[in-house]
Amino acid sequence: MFLTMGQHDVLLLDNDEPKTYKEAVMGPDSEKWLEAMRFELKSMADNQVWNLVEPLDQVRPIKCKWVFKKKIDADGNAQLVAKGFRQIQGVDYDETFSPVAMLKSIRILIAIATYHDYEVCQMDVKTDFLNGNLSEDEYMTQPEGFVDPQNAGKVCKLLKSIYGLKQASRSWNLRFDEVVKGFGFIKNVEEPCVYKKVSGSALIFLVLYVDDILLIRNDIPMLEAVKDSLRKSFSMKDLGEAAYILGIKIYRDRSKHLIGLSQSTYIDKVLKRFNMHDSKKGFLPMSPGTILSTTQCPSTTDEQKRMSEIPYASAIGSIMYAMICTRPDVSFALSVTSRYQSCPGEGHWIAIKSILKYLRRTKDAFLVFGGEEELVVKGYTDASFQTDKDDSRSQAGFVFCLNGGVVSWKSSKQDTIADSTTEVEYIATSKAAKEAVWIRKFVSELGVVPSASCPLDLYCDNMGAIAQAKEPRSHQKSKHILRRYHLIKEIIDRGDVKICKI
Repeated sequence: MFLTMGQHDVLLLDNDEPKTYKEAVMGPDSEKWLEAMRFELKSMADNQVWNLVEPLDQVRPIKCKWVFKKKIDADGNAQLVAKGFRQIQGVDYDETFSPVAMLKSIRILIAIATYHDYEVCQMDVKTDFLNGNLSEDEYMTQPEGFVDPQNAGKVCKLLKSIYGLKQASRSWNLRFDEVVKGFGFIKNVEEPCVYKKVSGSALIFLVLYVDDILLIRNDIPMLEAVKDSLRKSFSMKDLGEAAYILGIKIYRDRSKHLIGLSQSTYIDKVLKRFNMHDSKKGFLPMSPGTILSTTQCPSTTDEQKRMSEIPYASAIGSIMYAMICTRPDVSFALSVTSRYQSCPGEGHWIAIKSILKYLRRTKDAFLVFGGEEELVVKGYTDASFQTDKDDSRSQAGFVFCLNGGVVSWKSSKQDTIADSTTEVEYIATSKAAKEAVWIRKFVSELGVVPSASCPLDLYCDNMGAIAQAKEPRSHQKSKHILRRYHLIKEIIDRGDVKICKI
């Protein structure tokens, strides 16, 4: 089983799709798979992805393959994928990095949309990677099963990017960026996949995550104009009011000005994957007093062999996607258990199952935005002193809230060993302040949160750490603290953050 990201959900599907072209055409659903392949090739022809040319002696064309996926409530999907792992850097490609919208940016915009009662609509780009222009000369073999009989000896000279190429994602992003800027959108400096367009009192935000587009606006005519412009440039599918984004279900109650985000469907599939769908329901993600350490790692060959058959790292990864999207409540437990992926023991696996049991009980929980009278970002930070029994390092975390919901969070082990609770809290507050600076700058550029012009309130429960952050000089007891953690003093001085006692 494996993870696929579709336009409607993130699905853990049974591995029953054909693995090769021959399996697809010889199986019981051969006609559907052939139809899907013909549709894929038609899309490529419409986008003028390649031309057939004579092969060059000094160039070895990369091969391609068909990849088949089944979708819930939909016919099968076939994609032609280039075997990009055969590409050579500096010859076949150069830069490959392509940004995507951060999930915290999406949550911030949803919190703002809830407060201002903006419309949240969604569009999907069909065959997104086929829209990117290639700057390199790339040659590929003809697709299996669809070789042109009159030009059997020729190869495909790629004119557009194709799935599987190292530079495909980057080519698509550059093309999209160029097109939307031509529509009058301005890119957010702090978040390269968030765009804004203003015309008088009309306002619209555009968020791009690979091929998923969120449109958040307060004006219907402007929204329709943007949709028309996108349709003229790309093959688009209008999904109407946003119901799913990256597998996250969006529930909206306009009468109460609330939006809730849920991953119940995803969590159900995770539980089934690890045979925990019929387990007991856990009350907490990690029981109080639970202590994990390397002493619990397997010490005998038999134990190592038995634990090697347990999908520990896979479970961590599956839970992590829920954690980074909508479940801050499991971030501490996941931070602790993820430290033992290289050599997990029975005790570590029991801790993972405790998280899954807790998720089974709370799978229908929502991350809710709304209900606040003011649109103000508030941050909270805390730390636990020397909680790691292996290296005596401490655990720190923060959360930032906007319009009644959490928009950013983190729980992690600190990089250095601290010798007092004040030092632990000071380091934790310093890291939280850096996140606060980014949030304040991002929200300020959006231009719809008046409170962003004021310092962001960051709450801490340690008076020593608060005094240390506000103190203009170093104390005898703090002179050993690494310089990078003293950045919080500059952040406070320039008015980005205000440290408050809670």
